[in-house]
Amino acid sequence: MTASDPGTARPLPQPDQESAFFWASGRDGRLRLRSCTACSALIHPPQPVCRHCRGRDTKIREVSGRARLIGFTVNHRFAVPGLPTPFVVAQVALEEDPRVRLTTNVVGHPPEDLRLGMLMEVVFEQAGDAWLPLFRPAADQPEPTPLPPDDPAPGQIRAQVRRAPAARRFEERAVISGAGASRIGRRLMVPPLHLTVEACEKAVADAGLTLDDIDGLSTYPGGGAYGGFAEGGVTALESALGLRPVWHNGAGETFGPGGCVIAAMLAVAGGLARHVLCYRTVWEATHAELVRQGRIRLPRGGAADGWFKPFGAVSPAIMLAMNAQRHMHRYGTTRETLGWIALNQRAAAARHPDAIYRDPLTMDDYLSARTITTPFGLYDCDVPCDAATAVVVSAAETTPDLRKPPVRIEAVGTQIVERPEWDQATLTHEPQVLGQAAHLWTRTELRPADVDVALLYDGFTFNCLSWIEALGFCGIGEARDFLDGGKNIAPDGLLPLNPHGGQLSHGRTHGMGLLHEAVLQLRGEADARQVAGARTAVVSSGGLTPSGVLLLRTDG
Repeated sequence: MTASDPGTARPLPQPDQESAFFWASGRDGRLRLRSCTACSALIHPPQPVCRHCRGRDTKIREVSGRARLIGFTVNHRFAVPGLPTPFVVAQVALEEDPRVRLTTNVVGHPPEDLRLGMLMEVVFEQAGDAWLPLFRPAADQPEPTPLPPDDPAPGQIRAQVRRAPAARRFEERAVISGAGASRIGRRLMVPPLHLTVEACEKAVADAGLTLDDIDGLSTYPGGGAYGGFAEGGVTALESALGLRPVWHNGAGETFGPGGCVIAAMLAVAGGLARHVLCYRTVWEATHAELVRQGRIRLPRGGAADGWFKPFGAVSPAIMLAMNAQRHMHRYGTTRETLGWIALNQRAAAARHPDAIYRDPLTMDDYLSARTITTPFGLYDCDVPCDAATAVVVSAAETTPDLRKPPVRIEAVGTQIVERPEWDQATLTHEPQVLGQAAHLWTRTELRPADVDVALLYDGFTFNCLSWIEALGFCGIGEARDFLDGGKNIAPDGLLPLNPHGGQLSHGRTHGMGLLHEAVLQLRGEADARQVAGARTAVVSSGGLTPSGVLLLRTDG
């Protein structure tokens, strides 16, 4: 057991009534977790009920402190006090219950000698009043064992999807009537609400409506301190434009950015509104600059951050990198596999006049770029920017009055089949894609072969790869062969992918930019990047959070 230097102390956990025992248990060198007395399952993070048997009789239980290494990434990019870069962030599956994972650091072992499946043992480091469970390879090191199986297995996902309870689907009662986007750029230094208004006014005009026709508002993530990922929510826009909505929605706990669109569809299907304005604003680049200048102070993180930040897991890149590494381990995916996605998006962005990054990118450029957090390099990560995107969701019966032919929503996919916590996800793919993708195909007679263009969330290259496999464009673990050196995702390939450049090159518009591009593609309004004959599009949103996916089509 060691104590960290107070002059360079790492971030501290934030114990609460439920978790205080965990952070104190290492004082005597023992690892303890809450356990169900009925089925012996470990419960982590601590909860008042067992998720497996729903039993409520729980106790604090000492465990061996031995675990298997199921993921690790060497962080080169993200600076954390007390953790000089590069450092290893890891996930281990506990010996007593491999369904429970701990985010941690590996100590006492060179990163280049780490192997997935290694047997690990806990050691503790004191940080303030807490004792952090770190892990090192066990002295009695057997051969690495296979990773714990995905739970549920990919082949069993479809069996867990719930069928639609009604013959008539709500999707039939809603259309997308308009779409608009603000200017986009790096550090525009424009207040975010200005961008929101710009995009919303364009979307309403595109639908042939006026602001007085709008009777619903829906946004993601809503009001709150989201660090450059919102403009203030429904209240801010309603106040700025003087709208009088009969229905509104703004929430972070929904199906990613597409969740605000699905909520709007439900509102018009239920008769609460006729025309709902849906919008998403990011001003991450300007926000970061204002933080650097000291003009914005970052809020203290919530309790959930305490499971990640003490170990330097301060970015989604770090968490998703460990999933990508597992995919490589299981299926033989390579860095080049991810590189073909990055190269595709860059080539597509060259055809979009507003894309942030348009310069050519080669595989050598991709592979030699600076490391962010292994296996991700610079071009595996999307581009922080300032932008707003909006669409209008209208009741289907209004289509005769609309300015342009409507884009119809054929189906949505939203079902969650795995744990939603980033660190407890039990699948090899990006968390929250397999269930949603399987759900989509239960709500339509169309199939993956019917899709003409795919707009798939690409906050990181691995997000995109996960969606390609989840949606059935190839088999699980077969993306490397399916990409075929990028040929199959090119504009003239089997699955034209993110023809505007995606988030990797066009800019991080957090899913709504993908929807905007899908609308343009299906209308034939995408200019030089238009995919010939595009009549059906799939659009996914969200990354590492409960996400959603939509299947769109035109009447043509």
